[in-house]
Amino acid sequence: MSDQHSFETLAIHAGNTADPLTGAVVPPIYQVSTYKQDGVGGLRGGYEYSRSANPTRTALEENLAALEGGRRGLAFASGLAAEDCLLRTLLTPGDHVVIPNDAYGGTFRLFAKVASRWGVEFSVADTSDVAAVRAAITPSTKAVWVETPSNPLLGITDIAAVAQVAHDAGARLVVDNTFASPYLQQPLALGADVVVHSTTKYMGGHSDVVGGALVVSDPELAEELAYHQNAMGAVAGPFDAWLVLRGIKTLAVRMDRHTENATKVADLLTRHPKVSQVLYPGLPEHPGHEVAAKQMKAFGGMVSFRVAGGEEAAVEVCNRAKLFTLGESLGGVESLLEHPGRMTHASAAGSPLEVPADLVRLSVGIENGDDLLADLTQALG
Repeated sequence: MSDQHSFETLAIHAGNTADPLTGAVVPPIYQVSTYKQDGVGGLRGGYEYSRSANPTRTALEENLAALEGGRRGLAFASGLAAEDCLLRTLLTPGDHVVIPNDAYGGTFRLFAKVASRWGVEFSVADTSDVAAVRAAITPSTKAVWVETPSNPLLGITDIAAVAQVAHDAGARLVVDNTFASPYLQQPLALGADVVVHSTTKYMGGHSDVVGGALVVSDPELAEELAYHQNAMGAVAGPFDAWLVLRGIKTLAVRMDRHTENATKVADLLTRHPKVSQVLYPGLPEHPGHEVAAKQMKAFGGMVSFRVAGGEEAAVEVCNRAKLFTLGESLGGVESLLEHPGRMTHASAAGSPLEVPADLVRLSVGIENGDDLLADLTQALG
């Protein structure tokens, strides 16, 4: 597909070549482990074994690269599998990484409980503060890792500014783009070296698949990542790849609706007497609003808020919700809510990344907006 095509067109067509045998407009699910070779070493289309490559996964990876404006996309069994592959490709024992002070709990656990055992060091910084990022960098820093918007505090990082700081130090910038999706934000164009996705979330969009992805522009790094992807083996299966590819086709229209509903929800919450703080980058009072407006097409479907009554009151809001389903994950068509301190971010308890106990995180779905507002109103009592 030409890079002159719009995002919506690329989402539907990039990587989605009609089946040459039947003309089927949807790429087949190649549910296969191995491939017949035309003589020893005579591979058809480069396929020999589905850990190394699979046509359905190839279609997804080409689509991902096109949407993020990268040279190479790689699809994994989960977002954390993608992160693990990236860490073991970029780092060796003794290397250092700067991570956000409100990173996803699973990312923090990967650094604190897994990578640290193999000699990888990390320090925590408020990545919305460029000076803080610069101060956290050491001579051993090989990567700066950011989430923007972040999970679950919806912090905003100036990607272009932090990319400059990282590159001045000889480090790479990694951006977790899961909350925004490539429809709302394209970090590679702003100077990032690697984009990370949990494709489980907005890319898949229907809460029916687990997956992850990396997208890069540098061809040498792309080859290194592809080597490790094959060597380590945590690849996306063909059916999972097909589900994500199907979800991506409606990504643009879904993100428009997610954002529309989230804006209504944030407005309601800011006026509710039982809410002490609303965290949504679309609000003018959000400290990252101006940066978000500069680097994002819109502000997305994630909203977090703090309940005035404290932790138990926040838990009660989660328990009373009816249309908002109590559950982990995000980015599906249905609305979800959760208590991060006891659920997705429990692994960060007692660390510098511990989240407020009175925090509730919403993944605002694409249902009727008025229905969602009514449910939150009754849940807040």
